[in-house]
Amino acid sequence: MASSTVNRWLRPEVYPLFAAVGVAVGICGFQLVRNICTNPEVRVTKENRAAGVLDNFDEGEKYSQHFVRRFVRNKSPEIMPSINSFFSDPKL
Repeated sequence: MASSTVNRWLRPEVYPLFAAVGVAVGICGFQLVRNICTNPEVRVTKENRAAGVLDNFDEGEKYSQHFVRRFVRNKSPEIMPSINSFFSDPKL
């Protein structure tokens, strides 16, 4: 029974499925840890929960404007801008 299950699921054709599911689980885990550790609205300890609602706008700005968002802020929203401009810009 166990060997037939192993033979069924550990084939080379199933490796991309394992990779995709592994990446999805990794992204979910990263986001969960990020929210628990750095989100200003999440309070895990009893002392922080007793503080109530805080108007800490600087901490919220720091959380929402993380590195990736700052990096892509002034970039063009295209995946391949040179290929897009080659096919879409009129040739003079």
